Amino acid sequence: MSRVKIDPELHKAKKPDWIKVRLPSNPVFFSTKALVSDLRLHTVCESAQCPNRWECWSQGTATFMIAGDRCTRACGFCAVTTAKPFALEQDEPQRVAEAVMRMKLKHVVVTAVARDDVPDGGALHFARTIEAIRERDGSIIIEVLVPDFNGKDDSLRTVLEAAPHIFNHNLETVERLTPVVRSRAKYKLSLEFLARAKELRPDITTKSGLMLGLGETETEIFQAMDDLREHGVEVLTMGQYLRPTPQHLPVVEYIRPEVFNLYGDIARNKGFTHVASGPLVRSSYHAADFNPLESKGKSPAACSGGL
Repeated sequence: MSRVKIDPELHKAKKPDWIKVRLPSNPVFFSTKALVSDLRLHTVCESAQCPNRWECWSQGTATFMIAGDRCTRACGFCAVTTAKPFALEQDEPQRVAEAVMRMKLKHVVVTAVARDDVPDGGALHFARTIEAIRERDGSIIIEVLVPDFNGKDDSLRTVLEAAPHIFNHNLETVERLTPVVRSRAKYKLSLEFLARAKELRPDITTKSGLMLGLGETETEIFQAMDDLREHGVEVLTMGQYLRPTPQHLPVVEYIRPEVFNLYGDIARNKGFTHVASGPLVRSSYHAADFNPLESKGKSPAACSGGL
């Protein structure tokens, strides 16, 4: 399989043509930027330096990042600032819901920084955001991309009781590379976390994602796929890791689009309901292409009591 090998020491190595993105020329991009600024919201598009920000914002979509823009973890791949976070903003869920309404979104993705400084890891803040969106429009597909909450079952239950349609937690990389790539997070804990979510709410779609190009082998990629399937994960995303700064982990290789296509086919053959695989694919990229209601035929119901 053809790949482009990159010297790990050359952080300024030239990106292949298939990685390059076009800068915005669409007025919708600037209106999206203005709306996010007006409502004092954070997006993973900006904070994580997502390469698809130009495309997504030009189409009037964005991935909201709640609980501030300061993370308590320092993952080797992530551009989000690591620092002591500010207090949670109690009106942020309503501001996110207002943005969703103004943008006329039918599928919204909400993620957050890791908040190890608060007892529940920000789980209740997720739940309140889900509820605020649903109160404004119950037809909107709500997808959450959550940290591991340090494996706390009560935090997991809090999010699931709010009944998002899609529950996403990224595995990020293969087991061997996890200690280097992820801060505090553990490979097996993430798998158990996803399995527990499916056990508690089998009606909610579970999703996860992998970054490729960090030095993993194909055998390890396929094993990660198998591990995710064995733990009940239904939707998978795979994309190329891109080094945000020279202080972050180097790109070991750029994987060609045709190889990503092959990996996508293999993942589908392994039983994933939906797979997005490509160099610029990210967890929320074209998230609306998958509709869990069409897949399962009904919407998850919010719990009035404990799970």
